[in-house]
Amino acid sequence: QLVESGGGSVQAGGSLTLSCTASGFADDVYCLAWFRQAPGQEREGVGVLNSDGTTTYADSVKGRFTISEDKEKNVLHLQMNNLKPEDSGMYYCAADPDSIRVPLKRDYFENWGQGTQVTVSS
Repeated sequence: QLVESGGGSVQAGGSLTLSCTASGFADDVYCLAWFRQAPGQEREGVGVLNSDGTTTYADSVKGRFTISEDKEKNVLHLQMNNLKPEDSGMYYCAADPDSIRVPLKRDYFENWGQGTQVTVSS
């Protein structure tokens, strides 16, 4: 199970931190990712934390967003800085419980949270 929190409204240039609490996974080998979806658009990958500790980010968020994990609490964080209106959307946490490393593509993830809304105003 994946439960997101931390969404909200912020002005452009501001920051938000999203959290995703993961539970029910059988072992420590799984990849966790953030995706987002704006109204009328495809769900797109934001960033992934692979089981081997490596990260991959979408070009649009590199240098502004950072993924980290509190392994003890099984919580994934997404620190978002210098937010832009185009960052607005529903943000989803996703997990692939079978891979050590996975591409940042929707089809690779089988577990999803319900999402948390992020709105950035200009």
